[in-house]
Amino acid sequence: MASKFSEFLTTKKIDPRRVLIASQKIEGLQPADRTLRLTERKARKSEDPPAKKEGEKRVKPRSGRPVTERSLNAALAGQTLTGPQKTRILRAINRILEQRKQDPTDLRALF
Repeated sequence: MASKFSEFLTTKKIDPRRVLIASQKIEGLQPADRTLRLTERKARKSEDPPAKKEGEKRVKPRSGRPVTERSLNAALAGQTLTGPQKTRILRAINRILEQRKQDPTDLRALF
C-alpha cells in the first residue's frame, strides 16, 4: 500500500528529487539570515537590552536544514516523521505547486 504522500506526488506528477531541490532553495541559509542571527547573538551578550522599534516585525531566519533524502524516503514509505520534517516537505511541495500555478495544499492532504 502506498502512502498518502506518495499518492499525492504521483497524482500531481512531482518528482521526489524536485522536492529535495526546492527544499534546499527554501531552507538554505542566506547571508541575510547569518547577519540576522549575528545581531541577535550580539544583542543577547550585551548588557543593555536592545531598543525595539515601533511597527517593526521580527523577521524569522531560515532554518538552514532542508529536507533530507532519508526523510523523503521515510515519507514515501509511510513511516513516521517529526513535525518539522513534515512542515519542510509541505513548504517544498507548496513552492513547486506555486511554480506550476496550482493551489497550495495543506498538511492533512499529504500525511
